[in-house]
Amino acid sequence: MISAVDLIIFIVYLVGMLGVGFYFMRRNKDIDDYYVGGRSMSSLHIGLSVVATDVGGGFSIGLGGLGFAIGLAGSWMLFTGLIGAWLSAIFLIPRVFKLIGKHRLYTFPEIFLHLFNKRVALVAGIVSGIGYIGFTSAQILAGAKLASATFPTLDLNQAVLIMGITAVVYTVFGGLKAVIYTDTVQWLLLMGGLIFIGIPLGYQAIGGWEGITSTLDPSFLDITNIGWQQLLNWAITIIPIWFIGMTLYQRIYASRNEKTARRAWFIAGIFEWPVMAFMGVLLGLFARVAVQQGLFDGLGYEAIADMDSEMGLPVMLRTILPAGLMGLMMSAYFSAIMSTADSCLMAASGNLVTDILSKILPIKEEKLLKYSQWATMALGAVALILATLMTNVLDLMLMSYSFMVSGLLVPLLAALFFRKKNPTAALVAMITGGTTTLLLEICKKQEWLQMPLGLDPNIFGISLSLIVYILFSELVKDPKNGLRTH
Repeated sequence: MISAVDLIIFIVYLVGMLGVGFYFMRRNKDIDDYYVGGRSMSSLHIGLSVVATDVGGGFSIGLGGLGFAIGLAGSWMLFTGLIGAWLSAIFLIPRVFKLIGKHRLYTFPEIFLHLFNKRVALVAGIVSGIGYIGFTSAQILAGAKLASATFPTLDLNQAVLIMGITAVVYTVFGGLKAVIYTDTVQWLLLMGGLIFIGIPLGYQAIGGWEGITSTLDPSFLDITNIGWQQLLNWAITIIPIWFIGMTLYQRIYASRNEKTARRAWFIAGIFEWPVMAFMGVLLGLFARVAVQQGLFDGLGYEAIADMDSEMGLPVMLRTILPAGLMGLMMSAYFSAIMSTADSCLMAASGNLVTDILSKILPIKEEKLLKYSQWATMALGAVALILATLMTNVLDLMLMSYSFMVSGLLVPLLAALFFRKKNPTAALVAMITGGTTTLLLEICKKQEWLQMPLGLDPNIFGISLSLIVYILFSELVKDPKNGLRTH
């Protein structure tokens, strides 16, 4: 049973997050404050917010699930995050700041507005918004799984409501400043919880190194125990998100200058791998050892098959942590979850208001802040509903990633790096790539087809998107000058 002390600590944490939202509500004067933090944030705040958003609770719980399922080799998933962060710092951020020097940008799809046209930007806003609603749902589901495993009296749907409503409310009121400042605190809280509570007490509970080596198959301790297909699948899904992620563009725009943004991205990469990668999978691995040693028998988990891999970590923490420390550790994990949920919700809201509604409806500038808050609340409700319908955090996150990456990567590369640009080709490539990957993902889940060599549908979606872009660039005239683009 959860103790009164743990419950009080957890409630204080939730109230504190709501308090931050209300604090910044009184200081947000316009959508510059709400969506891009007044464009004055430091590299440390931005860097910690970036890694908190990217890793966050979904990947924290998901990493624990990977550690439980395959061991230390699961850490390679976040190595792709380090590569993505550093590549975007070197190649993407300088080009984005050239655009910022000419235009006052708020969202990622506005890049398409200035380098292609309004139609391309509108479709990009729709694709990005849909993807981030799904990603917000994944974070809420991660929090709900953790809460329901920690507080046995809560069922999963009740936990979804508690986590979701808290994240939605403080995001609605506080905007990006509230998100970034709470991200900094939440990330430090998570790191402290893992380093000083979760890992040492988990290691002790399972009997240390001797307990691990005598219980686990050696393959779980082999960092090379992973196929090239899985590495490629993670790379093709995660690295491109650093180039098309709306949450990341909001933080680029919120940075004081180009140097601040680039430094923040290098900081984020180091925290992704090796720091968070190994801590996350280690705790999942500890949970597997605990199951095999019979530490969870009294809870109904007498065999590996009895347990959802993503539930192993929260169940272990609930079992081994004493009163007080349990509340602190749970708050640390909830912090990570909140830090990603709020950012993704802000991204979806920015897409809806700036990229979609403002292009369709005549909205006065002084009304934009109020519209943004209402949009955030409405999208939060949609994300809550989706979270009640899904069961696997990592699957939902990676599907949302794949939909956005397949639809947006090729048009973005064309916009920023191709000498000539064709809006029609970009539009068709965007729709083709996203739709292809989504359909393949659905068919794969229903076991209607098997992907060749076990490759991710995203690979085929991006490849088809590129082929379509090149083909339409050759066949369709550029509307600006009546000539073909090549």
